[in-house]
Amino acid sequence: MTTHKCGWCIGDDLYEAYHDNEWGVPIYNDHQLFEFLILETFQAGLSWITILRKRENFRLAFDFFDYKKIAKYGETKKESLLQNAGIIRNKLKINATISNAQAFMEVQEEFGSFSKYIWSFVDGKPIKNKVKHYKAAPANTPLSDTLSKDLKKRGFKFVGSTVVYAYMQATGMVNDHEIGCFRYHKA
Repeated sequence: MTTHKCGWCIGDDLYEAYHDNEWGVPIYNDHQLFEFLILETFQAGLSWITILRKRENFRLAFDFFDYKKIAKYGETKKESLLQNAGIIRNKLKINATISNAQAFMEVQEEFGSFSKYIWSFVDGKPIKNKVKHYKAAPANTPLSDTLSKDLKKRGFKFVGSTVVYAYMQATGMVNDHEIGCFRYHKA
């Protein structure tokens, strides 16, 4: 018996494993939330599978997503990142990663954790949508518009509404698994 999965992941082992084990699972841990924030900002304008295939390279290049270290990156580290063929070598996104680490810590200071801040936009629990086919899922919503504006106001970069909605899906703030998908009721 085959298990039904969301159509977007079918046919690629890495994509299917990500779908089956991570996508849409609620994350409340600040370190993991930061990792996804960085990966989603690098994904802007690219496909998610491109980022997923480079995820381990990003992990190594960015000190295992240690936002305290990243917040202190200087010119030497920026230059080494720009030379790292294992990641997306985009100067604006690298600079955004550093400023996002700084903004992330400011949010932690204000709210006690980034998790408390980000999850407050959905009252602490996932929004469960009823997506029949993945192509019918929205690219953004009024809620992602609101969250995007708030993040930008706090100094975050590369956090447009579409990036923010993808982030919400990835971190389980929104359950956009297809209703026939085996993960729909588990997420």
